[in-house]
Amino acid sequence: MKEKTLCIIKPLAVQNGHIAYIIKDIDNASFRICTLKMLHMTTDDARNFYKVHEGKGFYDSLVEFMASGPVVVMALEKANAVADFRKLIGNTDPQKAGEGTIRAKYAKDISHN
Repeated sequence: MKEKTLCIIKPLAVQNGHIAYIIKDIDNASFRICTLKMLHMTTDDARNFYKVHEGKGFYDSLVEFMASGPVVVMALEKANAVADFRKLIGNTDPQKAGEGTIRAKYAKDISHN
């Protein structure tokens, strides 16, 4: 059974020109890209999207980061999409992310992953 999952290429990766490389990694992992859109989140958009993290120490900086520039949003599909995508992107801390994962290759730090 196919599942869908969400992918957001964050502002720093967009700014650093990693969009095509990340999409290639996703494609090489046999995901089907169902939807792809570039947008610029407003602060309110980011606050609403990350509301689950409200009250946590990183919430305000996350909202500020996500509203700082354009992002690329994708809906991805494949069997086991959620688990496979988590494996593909790696740990939220790029220093702990496995070799070859998207975060190990393109993320700056845990706050900009």
